Amino acid sequence: MTLTIGVDVGGTKVAAGVVDDRGRILEKVRRPTPSTSPHETARVIAEVVELLKSRFGEVEAVGLGAAGFVDESRATVLFAPNLAWRDEPIKKKVEGEVGLPVVVENDANAIAWGEAKFGAGRGEDHMILVALGTGIGGGLILNGELYRGRFGIGAEFGHYRVVPDGRRCGCGNRGCWEQYASGNALVAEAREIARVSPALAGRLLELGDGRPEGISGPEITEAAREGDSAALECFRTIARWVGQGLADLAAILDPGAFVIGGGLSEAGDLLLGPTREAFENALTGRGHRAFADIRIAELGPDAGIVGAADLARSR
Repeated sequence: MTLTIGVDVGGTKVAAGVVDDRGRILEKVRRPTPSTSPHETARVIAEVVELLKSRFGEVEAVGLGAAGFVDESRATVLFAPNLAWRDEPIKKKVEGEVGLPVVVENDANAIAWGEAKFGAGRGEDHMILVALGTGIGGGLILNGELYRGRFGIGAEFGHYRVVPDGRRCGCGNRGCWEQYASGNALVAEAREIARVSPALAGRLLELGDGRPEGISGPEITEAAREGDSAALECFRTIARWVGQGLADLAAILDPGAFVIGGGLSEAGDLLLGPTREAFENALTGRGHRAFADIRIAELGPDAGIVGAADLARSR
């Protein structure tokens, strides 16, 4: 049995775990991310790795999943929107501290690999991971391998534009898919209904302490599960955008399965049912081709740790 350490670095937390070759996490630790300081972030990563290494001396390598653009050599974070990393040589820094080989990967790519090897994508050589959270992250498995693109920053599905000159996106463009099909988009839809038609959004406002600004994802999901019409309409609206986007990806890449992860996936069939319907209605050549399966991710918040650790193992 070989052991590696997977580290998932986000804007608010650094989560790390020792993972065996069957994708099982043997021990896990978390620390807050000092996101404004590249030096301190590297120090925290090294700290959690050293802690786990001290308890499992046979660790072979470290996989680091970073929420940002990672170069083709899997060594440098070129840009991270929620961290102060700009052309940050994080591989070299962490290797110098912990004395182990380090592989750096985009966090959504790490999640995709984890799901492909040990989760909902098992057995699929052509799989697309779509992580519906605050924005939209993506990972792509082609012919059983992780596809990264020429410069290492492929599969940023959230930033292909679906509405010319549409809503402004944090990436600097307008009309990106994540502005219409993400967790943030769901919340924006619900708050707009609450502002424009408060009588229709009575239950949503009640759960949001009487204010549109108090409505967030969990409140919308709770109301939808109760059968609230406004909340259900919010999910149908977002699901139409998700399904249409998946159909566009299927037209280009023809996967066997889509795996839906991220916080929005926790809504389960509230999202999945109308997404499948929209996907099948929008798919080019429908009626004359197979429909890719659309599944909910299985590994939950541990997927990035598991995937990063396994990528380090297969480095």
